[in-house]
Amino acid sequence: MPSDREFTHRLIQTVATVAGVAILLALLWAARDALLLVYVSALIAMGFSPLVRLIEQPSPDARKRRVPRWFAILVIYAAIMAGAVLVGLLVIPPLVAQGSALWAKIPTEFNQLQTFLIKYKLMTHRVTLEEAVQNAPSGAGGNAVGTVFLAISSLIGGLFGLITILILTFYLLIEAGTMFDYLVRFVPLGRRGDVVTVARQAVLKVSAWLRAQFILAGVMGTFSALGLWLMDVPYFYVIALVAAIGETIPIVGPVIGGITAVAVAISVSPQLAVMVGAYFLVLHQLEANILVPKIMERSVGVSPVAVLVALLIGGALMGLAGAILAIPTAALLSVIIEEIATGQETRAQRIT
Repeated sequence: MPSDREFTHRLIQTVATVAGVAILLALLWAARDALLLVYVSALIAMGFSPLVRLIEQPSPDARKRRVPRWFAILVIYAAIMAGAVLVGLLVIPPLVAQGSALWAKIPTEFNQLQTFLIKYKLMTHRVTLEEAVQNAPSGAGGNAVGTVFLAISSLIGGLFGLITILILTFYLLIEAGTMFDYLVRFVPLGRRGDVVTVARQAVLKVSAWLRAQFILAGVMGTFSALGLWLMDVPYFYVIALVAAIGETIPIVGPVIGGITAVAVAISVSPQLAVMVGAYFLVLHQLEANILVPKIMERSVGVSPVAVLVALLIGGALMGLAGAILAIPTAALLSVIIEEIATGQETRAQRIT
């Protein structure tokens, strides 16, 4: 039977452990935004790691020098920036022109809408566009200056976060080997082989997820362009680019593409807008319930049920960010769980 001194020692040790864990969890929660940036950077670094190795791999000719790792990373960054600039040059001018044309047609469309509402006795008298704007809800903030300031602050914060992710991803790719070798030193010798296997599989899974995102973007962009071209929607290629880029954002991205398509189509006619909206609704349902689960299952190795559950849980926990990170996180967890299960089976076989 333990003495009073031993009991007191264990009690103090237990209380200190619980308090330490609580403090650690509180600190992690307070730093959740910074940790999210680190996690996103780590995922991007894992996704681009195979491509970096492919660019920097030594030539069969021993006389040729190996491409420096930093240069391989900069090549990828330059390609991404060039693609973003190209998309901007293709998208922004037509969108500005289409927006100007739509803005010019707003008074006419507003009057036609009032005529329709008055005809079916849903409205008693006409109002001017200026009166409608003045009577519109001003939002939770209550004044336009506050709303604009909040929007600018959000934009600056988003740009700062993006720059931070790019810089952190660069250094993670540069220091990946050194950091991994350092962390492995804290793992027991008998388990280091398992850790190396898990790390290698995790990189392959995340890289496969990144490739699957590009495949989904290409598929949705192609089907969007084809459908809009057949319906003779103006600037169909611009809308297809928006839909393809939006595909990288689960749940919200396809909706943005559909809204853009309807906004452009309504400048032609309400009937065309209804047709385009119905087309994108069907396309979104096929994408969410068939394309995403099947492509992710084939590329990443995560079952369709796990994909849908991960998207639902990620979206419920962290909103848009959680939905974006849900599938790669599920892939990483599947690798860890599979390795743990395999290790337990191996130890059970050895015992028997």
